[in-house]
Amino acid sequence: MSLQFPDIITKLPQANISIDGVVGYLSQADTHQIVFLSFEKDTTIPVHSHANQWELVLDGKVDVIIKNEKHTYEKGDYFFIEKDVPHSAFVHKGYRAIAFFDEKHRYKKK
Repeated sequence: MSLQFPDIITKLPQANISIDGVVGYLSQADTHQIVFLSFEKDTTIPVHSHANQWELVLDGKVDVIIKNEKHTYEKGDYFFIEKDVPHSAFVHKGYRAIAFFDEKHRYKKK
């Protein structure tokens, strides 16, 4: 399985994500961001919150903990996290997703 997105995506600016092994390509709009994510290794995402997030799983698996409930999402699944709701995740190596953030500045360009 290739963790690479096609050129149409990889020509986008990389997102400045300070987690080892995570690559994100940023599509920036005036009111939101879309980030194309790939995880090259198992990764734990600590508890955090932000504006609304909708995410579509392209490949792999992620375990997301929302309101103390663990949810597992795999290829073809999607999930929604409401604004300001604390959540965390364990992302399995090989995970790829498209994440929509309902905020303009979730990530900055690298």
